[in-house]
Amino acid sequence: MTQILPPDLQDLEGQLDAAERDAAALVSGLDDTSGAWREMPGSWSVAECLDHLATANNVYLRAMLPAAWRARAHKWMRKGAATPGLAGRMFVRWMEPPVRHLLRSKAPQLIRPREAPGLAEAYAAFLLSQDRVRAFVRAQGDLDLRGVRFVNPFVRGVRFSLATGLHVIASHERRHLWQAWNVRRKIPGVAPRAGAATTPGVLARAAL
Repeated sequence: MTQILPPDLQDLEGQLDAAERDAAALVSGLDDTSGAWREMPGSWSVAECLDHLATANNVYLRAMLPAAWRARAHKWMRKGAATPGLAGRMFVRWMEPPVRHLLRSKAPQLIRPREAPGLAEAYAAFLLSQDRVRAFVRAQGDLDLRGVRFVNPFVRGVRFSLATGLHVIASHERRHLWQAWNVRRKIPGVAPRAGAATTPGVLARAAL
């Protein structure tokens, strides 16, 4: 029987689906050479953006899973929609593209992309990480995602709710897909294309 999720979790899955469609359009027509193209030394290629997302998603999930298991052991079950609190909403909005120069930050070493990953490999890793996030939403959606907190793996002393963590994953994906599209549009000899889902995803977050 197909599991029917409440609207807030359907929205989260919809954000993941939109990011996946955007990533599919992003890599369409690229090969390993164009996928590895960088605008300048030290900048990221399309493949590196995808590799970064895959790694970041997996690191977030590894931090969130023990909190979810603890919540289930204590029967801390769902009390309402899985939406971020005030501080969480502010962080999610900060993550959203377009990224202004003053708001740029260097990715932590833990989730920096591997050097020159293959495009197909990076894309496959991103899709696998998407499946893992969806599995988390499906398996843990009956918990109190808004009330249960986990230790942020990147900022010492900061704890996020599981709901905030899921929304951060989605907004972080939009941030770096936006970055990857900006790279793709500059690759010599590659036909320009518009991002499929990034901008609508940003507009949809106004409801948070």
